[in-house]
Amino acid sequence: MNKETYKVLVPHDYTSVADCAISHAAKIANSFDGEVYLLHVVGKAKEVDANKERLNRIAEASSEKYGVKVNTIIRIGNIFEDIGDVATEIGAGYIVMGTHGAKGMQKIMGSYAIKVISNSKVPFVIVQEKGPSDTDAYDDIVVPIDYSDVTKQKLQVAATIASHFNSKVHLFAAKESDEFLQTKLNRELTFAKNYYTEKNISYTIETAEQTGGFKKQLVKYAARINADMIAIVNTQEGALLPDFFGSDEQEVIANDAEIPVIITNPTQQFVASSVFGT
Repeated sequence: MNKETYKVLVPHDYTSVADCAISHAAKIANSFDGEVYLLHVVGKAKEVDANKERLNRIAEASSEKYGVKVNTIIRIGNIFEDIGDVATEIGAGYIVMGTHGAKGMQKIMGSYAIKVISNSKVPFVIVQEKGPSDTDAYDDIVVPIDYSDVTKQKLQVAATIASHFNSKVHLFAAKESDEFLQTKLNRELTFAKNYYTEKNISYTIETAEQTGGFKKQLVKYAARINADMIAIVNTQEGALLPDFFGSDEQEVIANDAEIPVIITNPTQQFVASSVFGT
């Protein structure tokens, strides 16, 4: 039976960080013998031909550099509105998108992008200027563990990646001063340990040193172990994370270590599993 070609979508705006997104997308696509699709959106029909030629040159160079087939798509419209539509149309498994770090967050991850991510059925991988490792895998994945209702989905998302790339999962648990919350957190940790043990996935557990400032401690930990990816899940409808553009939350996505972050919505748990064939 023929299996549909695995596809990774990269919104490309001719910046260096978009080129970096191609390198990550190529790594993912190559692991599935898949293809990369570059998307560029223009405002007027008269801009199509020139941009198609420019994007095709980037695609050809990327294909030669990474050994993966790279296709191009030019759309007339608004890139933040069209990303999800194009991903659905081509059946993309991932959308890999670049951000210019904390200073560029509002430009890349503005209100339109939040809407796209929140409503998307396709997981987003947000990357910065740092390219993927030289290995063929994402060897170390960090999963923050708290008492939220989506913790189990984060475990699943990380498990599907770890199973495909033979990665090690690093559970980073919050520390709570409230006894009730800490008890709930301990239950989540017990579930996580049993979950990965049953799936034969290698894991480690680290607990935050202090209460409060969990996101800052998470990023420091991920940087210390030189993690390849941080897995997070949208925790409320219509927003990326609660108070996402607060300094702590922004630090996860636009982290100083430039570690890629995979973002999924609660409705994506089955999509994520099917993407990795588990």
